[in-house]
Amino acid sequence: MRILLTGASGFVGRQVLAALPSSDVEVHAVSSRRPAPDAKVTWHQADLLTDGTAEALVKTTRPDCILHLAWYVEPGLFWTDPSNLDWTAATMRLASAAAESGVRRFVGVGTCYEYDWPAASPCVEEHTPLASHTLYDTSKDACRRVLAARFTGEETSFAWGRLFFLYGPHEAANRLVSSVARNLITGRDAPCSRGTAFRDFMDVRDAGAALAALALSKVEGAVNIGTGEGHNIADIARRLGELSGRPELVRIGALPDRQGEPPFIVADANRLGTEVGFKSSRSLDEGLSDALGFWRTHVENGATR
Repeated sequence: MRILLTGASGFVGRQVLAALPSSDVEVHAVSSRRPAPDAKVTWHQADLLTDGTAEALVKTTRPDCILHLAWYVEPGLFWTDPSNLDWTAATMRLASAAAESGVRRFVGVGTCYEYDWPAASPCVEEHTPLASHTLYDTSKDACRRVLAARFTGEETSFAWGRLFFLYGPHEAANRLVSSVARNLITGRDAPCSRGTAFRDFMDVRDAGAALAALALSKVEGAVNIGTGEGHNIADIARRLGELSGRPELVRIGALPDRQGEPPFIVADANRLGTEVGFKSSRSLDEGLSDALGFWRTHVENGATR
């Protein structure tokens, strides 16, 4: 199988690359940045926001499957950035090029923020209502709806992976796990809110492997990319403190709670497990330990991210 992977150098994309089997999959990876040479992957430096780029990529690579990860995801800014509209249009161009070229499978990537979250039960793909919260999740859901309609009646099968809360190697430094880990490693206080909200935290390496498995499967429609387990935010911070050997540095309640924070955002992972056949290979403690190790190495090497 020949796969065209967009956003391949990003936080999630690099983990998809690591998970794709090299023996029977030919990977064409797309990035807007100049990538490092890799004998196992054919890299294409391209800007999908430029007219004609998507069509040229599909024509050049002739993929069997497109796994589309590329989007604007600058931490703290992507929720409301107008470029969400540009990426919606770019996704439509890529999908049209796929359909017109006879690509057999198209997998898009969305977000758990597409859901109208239940107060205390997991989000189920076929049953939980959807709701608009920000320009980002509204754009993502609009893409899913249009793509599903675009591929109806075509030979191209379509799936949509909804990501929940990811952490791990190369995570942005100001997110929950990375910020707490960096403070603990450097011996500083790690302040947190009361952390009563429950979230589904998944190691990004497992998320990359799950998306790779989804792309190689025949499953169609929306599929949650999560563990199916909920942990409150305070518990995550405490676990990091214990795993680092510095639990006294974790300051629960030192930061104000976010106003309007949803109390419960957790995936129902049944489709991912039973239909795609994927199950996370790491426990939460294993993933958090590895995250601490990643940031310890980066801090020791003087890296800022």
